[in-house]
Amino acid sequence: MLRRERFSPIQWALLALFAVYCLLPLWWVVTTMFKDNGQLFSTFGLWFASPSHFLDNLHALFTRDNGNFTRWLLNSVIYSGATALGSMMVSAMAGYAFSKFVFAGRNALFTVILATIMVPSTALVLPIYLLMQKVGLLNTYWAVILPGFVNPFGLYLMRLFWDAGFPKELMEAARIDGAGEGTIFWNLGMPLVRGGLVTVALFAFVGAWNNFFLPLVVVSRDDLFPLTLGLSVWNQTSASGGREPIYTVIVLGALISILPLVAAFLSLGRYWQGGLASGAVKG
Repeated sequence: MLRRERFSPIQWALLALFAVYCLLPLWWVVTTMFKDNGQLFSTFGLWFASPSHFLDNLHALFTRDNGNFTRWLLNSVIYSGATALGSMMVSAMAGYAFSKFVFAGRNALFTVILATIMVPSTALVLPIYLLMQKVGLLNTYWAVILPGFVNPFGLYLMRLFWDAGFPKELMEAARIDGAGEGTIFWNLGMPLVRGGLVTVALFAFVGAWNNFFLPLVVVSRDDLFPLTLGLSVWNQTSASGGREPIYTVIVLGALISILPLVAAFLSLGRYWQGGLASGAVKG
């Protein structure tokens, strides 16, 4: 029978302090939604002001600048969803190739690909900009989506999942039965590494959703901005040109922007947690 470990009072106190440290900023965001800009600086920061201000902030959020926030929200969904799908498929195919096929230079090439994880993503933005400019994709959705398809960490994870979840014996049996490589990959292999696919897709989705610097460089039209860039522009320009500051509106928009991430993790959490555990055991 397993013994349950008990925490000491000091450990409980440390855990409680850590929980307060993590939740306090979120609580501040929630209370800020119920204030106007004047109350943001004149009232106690960790308590509510008036419920009516929440409705005013919500109305301003979705109507300011002809409803740009809704457009930015849709753009973020498009960028993140397409990036997650593309990254998942490219990583799955590449991981399958490195896991199941033997070819010259396989290990050396895999090592080089893994080494690119150490390169900061911001260092690649300028080359990506020049490349997109060369092929005429600046100020398009593709300029933000296509770079996300290349995911070295996703490739590494998928190779682990293919090694752990799809034995070569099953491949050989399928080939003996006359199955082609496409049938083996799509019909036999993909269902067995579903946890890995969801794991890679979630990581790619979160990375694309929080992406700021790449859209800042490759798109200049406000109708192509994702939420991260659009809210930043609002924050910089809300008080310029005689316009009234909208800090509470921006805070409300920031809170709404994290809701899709929370929904994704809650709905798909059982898949990616199991997938990470499987990859960790195999590794």
